[in-house]
Amino acid sequence: MRRLIRCLTAAIAAVIVAQPVQAQGGRGLALGDYYALKSVSSPRISPDGRWVTYTVSTRVEEDNSTLTETWLVRVDGSDDPERVRHRSQDVSSPSWSDQGRLRFEDSEGERWSVDPDRLDDAATPEADDDRPGVLSPNGEWRAVVTDIDRPTEPKLELTAFEQRHAERFEGVQFDWYPFVRDGQDFPLPDRRERNSAEIFLVAADGSGEPRQLTTLGLRPGNVSWSPDGQTILFTADENVFSELLYARTDLFTVDLDGGLTRLTDDGFTYSGVSFSPDGEWISYVRSFGTDYIIERKLDHGGPRDLYVRPASGGDPINATADFDLDARTPRWAPDGRHMYFTTGIGGATHVFRVAPDEGDVKQVTTGLRRIQGLSIDHAFERMAYSVGYFDRPPEIWTADIDGGNERQLTDVHADFLAEVTPSGSERILYQSFDGTAIEGFLLYPYGYLEGGPEEYPLIVVNHGGPHSASGYGFNFKNQLFAANGYFVFLPNFRSSTGYGDEFKWGTWGAWGTKDGEDALAGVDHLIERYPIDRDRVGSTGHSYGGILTNWLITRYPDRFRAAVSGAGASNWTSNYAHSDVARTKELEFFGRPWEPRAREIMIRQSAYLNSGGVQAATLFVHGEVDYRVPLEGAIQLYTSLKKQGVPAELIIYEGMAHGIRGHWNNVHRMMNELRWWETYLKPVGRELTSGER
Repeated sequence: MRRLIRCLTAAIAAVIVAQPVQAQGGRGLALGDYYALKSVSSPRISPDGRWVTYTVSTRVEEDNSTLTETWLVRVDGSDDPERVRHRSQDVSSPSWSDQGRLRFEDSEGERWSVDPDRLDDAATPEADDDRPGVLSPNGEWRAVVTDIDRPTEPKLELTAFEQRHAERFEGVQFDWYPFVRDGQDFPLPDRRERNSAEIFLVAADGSGEPRQLTTLGLRPGNVSWSPDGQTILFTADENVFSELLYARTDLFTVDLDGGLTRLTDDGFTYSGVSFSPDGEWISYVRSFGTDYIIERKLDHGGPRDLYVRPASGGDPINATADFDLDARTPRWAPDGRHMYFTTGIGGATHVFRVAPDEGDVKQVTTGLRRIQGLSIDHAFERMAYSVGYFDRPPEIWTADIDGGNERQLTDVHADFLAEVTPSGSERILYQSFDGTAIEGFLLYPYGYLEGGPEEYPLIVVNHGGPHSASGYGFNFKNQLFAANGYFVFLPNFRSSTGYGDEFKWGTWGAWGTKDGEDALAGVDHLIERYPIDRDRVGSTGHSYGGILTNWLITRYPDRFRAAVSGAGASNWTSNYAHSDVARTKELEFFGRPWEPRAREIMIRQSAYLNSGGVQAATLFVHGEVDYRVPLEGAIQLYTSLKKQGVPAELIIYEGMAHGIRGHWNNVHRMMNELRWWETYLKPVGRELTSGER
């Protein structure tokens, strides 16, 4: 077992499970509070580390919109935060110039800047510099990625008769693949007809003719300059025009004379590329390419590691070889001695740093919380971020780069929390059926008191992904359920990130099996220790959370009384053809439906194809144009339940993709989900009538 899992196991052996008393004071959360709760995000620390700007958003019921304000606060907390306005109107998209001026956008989309020490002064229009490209360190050149028209295939000429009927056709006609992508119009444009692109060198002042540096016939991206301005680092995907091969970006460099060097060609995929400040190193994040995994029929997806390699040539160094978590794109400290990044560790998210040539990863921030939106000043002396907890909405914090001298800078939700008392929570550590250590989180029903006579229903909330994790953060819907008298359980079952590679890939080839057992083991653990009615347990989740919910209610029909399945697949053989991510099945189900091994897995793991005897009253929630987990999966399982006389309802949100968006939709969804729990999970000792079944 990896180190992190061993630590969790030790914690399970040592922990004494306590039942804290629900904090009393304000009232419980209500559905109408959705529009009263603000969102604090996007912290940006000034280059000199003296200021932090951030945004505060408010949901507007009347027109389904969001109002965004920009605020400014001193890092030392010596003054109250100040709202930034321009011509008596709020501004958006705050950022900082290299000179330390606060930049923002007005309601007309025009850019302005102001001295943060003199906010009352008139703002200065920002130079309308819409010239494309990445400026070289010496300011002389721009590296511009420019489209190159590709030859078009001659089209078959039609007779006048044929032309008339072609013009009368109403529908879609295509002969390419892929043809869908979630959130985009159907059909997706033919990738074979995309233009290629090349890197051109353009004088920064716009003079002279552009000079073409590359002739790859691909589409370069992630362009960055070496500190001496002599080399350009970039990525490109040689599969970019392929119908059948998956994306796989490699590393390239080109000098100012057009000398091209391909640095990688090994089946891995590369991202987050940059030079170190002294130009001695190239850093990047490396992960396994999709086709690399499929071709080798691997039973895992491999690690995601942070690498460096000498810019002058030499062997790469895996800086996170002994760090069994997923490295995210790093930032170099100005002295080049460390790279800083954030990543999930269990249900938390924290800041880490690593020396490029030593590989000794150090955790900078700590605690049971999630650090988000990390922003660091130019000198790498101070940083700003938002902090997530279960029992209160996020606020903006600041700390020294080593994590010391931490200070909360905002208290946006003080009035809200003076009136409303969110439900308390507890971190739960337990062992699954095979001894694997599992972490989860439990929200208490509002007003819950230890030792009371009442038994409560339990709602299991399964996260999406499957390779993500539940963790510290204020979730309005989960708090709403808890406020209405439910225990709410968030298990980080196998496939979750933040627990090491072995754990993350633990469901390969069997989505639902081990992770479903992990969730059930958590339910049993809670029933033994809390006043939970074992006959009133429900399951819910969105995306993979809906998929796992479908699995649980069909494979364990006597364990769940009710369910709410959001955007959940139920038939992998049809999902493979309808979804825009066929690759997930080719990877984790070992192939395609017409291949025997994959077909056996898809049939075995499909809730719809194994739904006989299902008992849980189930509400299905889906977007009309969801191309990630298409609507057909919900319709199929809904039909199965109706044919078996089990209460079922289907809500389809018009025009919505995989992520069902909009405040009106959010409120409508929550009120219907709560209604479902109140009808089928909340009542004590009530059996469903034959009419309801």
